[in-house]
Amino acid sequence: MSVAATSFLPFHRASIGEDEIGAVVEVLQSGWLTTGSRAREFEEKFGRYVGASHSLAVNSCTAALHLALAAIGISEGDEVIVPTMTFAASGEVVLYLKARPVLADCADGSYHVGPEQIERAISSRTRAILPVHYSGYPCDMDPILDLARKYHLKVIEDAAHALPSRYKGRTVGTLGDITCFSFYATKTLTTGEGGMATTENPEYAERMRILSLHGITRDAWKRYSAEGSWRYEILEAGYKYNLTDLQAALGLAQLVKCDALCALRASIAATMHCAP
Repeated sequence: MSVAATSFLPFHRASIGEDEIGAVVEVLQSGWLTTGSRAREFEEKFGRYVGASHSLAVNSCTAALHLALAAIGISEGDEVIVPTMTFAASGEVVLYLKARPVLADCADGSYHVGPEQIERAISSRTRAILPVHYSGYPCDMDPILDLARKYHLKVIEDAAHALPSRYKGRTVGTLGDITCFSFYATKTLTTGEGGMATTENPEYAERMRILSLHGITRDAWKRYSAEGSWRYEILEAGYKYNLTDLQAALGLAQLVKCDALCALRASIAATMHCAP
């Protein structure tokens, strides 16, 4: 049986223009493709955009979540409260550290984890809460942060869906202890694959940076520049989570359009919602 060719409506098509193409070509022509000055520039400008003191660019939101949990000291036997309404990565990263993800259900009439449900899930082994900001809408963070203070817990935000969302006038990325963003192909800002961790805590930032590239004590890319040295130390077993300059160049070009891209999505969503 033959099937007639039809046009296909894709799940998502990234908004890529000449600015993005030119930025990537410039990096290709520079001869420096891996983590370098563009990645650092992306971190700095992204941090300013969301209002965070420290930002670390990595190769996925999953990597950012893993590093965040490691930075706050999650280890074997600990428990982390994770929403039922989320992607697998939110729970997987807890298992990476041999800890236990404890599921808490959504609040009534919401896709977000409920504060009452979180409190019922807290035990003597609970060390952190991992709320997920779903489909661009931030969780009601005040009661979650109140619970964290009450029970001496850390809050790691999964903001894969939440750029550039705001909560009571504050940009998501500055609320919990560490916030993790996704730059996957379907996100408001894309680098193809990629992520970012933001925090106000310099110790968390430094630990995440070290763990993100094999536990090396200094930026590996500087070893190949005039300001660098071949000498380095590996403090502990780390990971290969760095973001390349190619991806960062794409992210920088998208970052200046982030508000406009968000507004366009909102317009399309409103049109679809009103359609008969």
